[in-house]
Amino acid sequence: MENNNKKAWLYLIPAAVFLGLFMVYPLIDVFIYSFEEGYNSASGNSFGTGIYNFNYILHDTYFLQALRNTFLLVIITVPLSTGFSLLIAFGLSSIRALKNLFQTIYFLPYVTNTLAVGLVFMILFKKTPYSDGLVNALITFFGGTGVDFIEGPYWARMFVTCFYTIWIVMPFKILILTSALASVDQNYYNAAKVDGTGSARIFLRITLPMISPTVFYLIITGFIGAFKAYADEVALFGTNLNAAGMNTIVGYIYDMLYGDSGGYPSYASAAAILLFAIVLTITVINLLVSRKHVHY
Repeated sequence: MENNNKKAWLYLIPAAVFLGLFMVYPLIDVFIYSFEEGYNSASGNSFGTGIYNFNYILHDTYFLQALRNTFLLVIITVPLSTGFSLLIAFGLSSIRALKNLFQTIYFLPYVTNTLAVGLVFMILFKKTPYSDGLVNALITFFGGTGVDFIEGPYWARMFVTCFYTIWIVMPFKILILTSALASVDQNYYNAAKVDGTGSARIFLRITLPMISPTVFYLIITGFIGAFKAYADEVALFGTNLNAAGMNTIVGYIYDMLYGDSGGYPSYASAAAILLFAIVLTITVINLLVSRKHVHY
């Protein structure tokens, strides 16, 4: 037994070294940077240690804007994308004809390049000197007033961002939920039908509890993914997200490191630590809630 334990630890060494170099060490390094005040990336010097970096970013207009955008994106897209995915997956599981075709169609956005999809969305929603865009053409056709969803009011920009995000993340969720629904024991459904249970009650009392671990997994990963949003916004609004008013926390971190206002790794590290704390807190809350509502 002792020899087996030694061999097991030997096999784990490469993975442990990899995790230490690329996950644990960077996290410790970022934590140290976040408390180094006035750190200069060129000279490697700072003028002290303290919480000045955190105080700075919490009073930075661009960071507060990014924080608001990120929270709105999380609050809107995670519940909607999960709910829509569950309904579509349930519908796909209920049909027989052309089931594989529909699954392929719904999965296509997931394997399509993010920037390519963003370009298509920009063409659909953006007003230009030559065209109002397909979406605005439809709005005008039905008697409404066209809006520039890319350079127009904030609510319009947030709408297209949320729409785009939901469109991108739904295929993966549909695939996972379809697999989860297929794994539910049919004996439960047969027993419920013998008792004369209605479809809605079957869904709420059998289907949902049986796939609750999968739903919970998608909610957790959805929160984490939404908090890390950045590429989607770049695809829609370009690289200058601060000017567009649509930056995210990850975008703010990138700008502090490499953007026009870059060269401030201490500010970027402080923002990264705050993002880590927010995601960790929400994950812990979800884990506590799951004890009552997730059935393993």
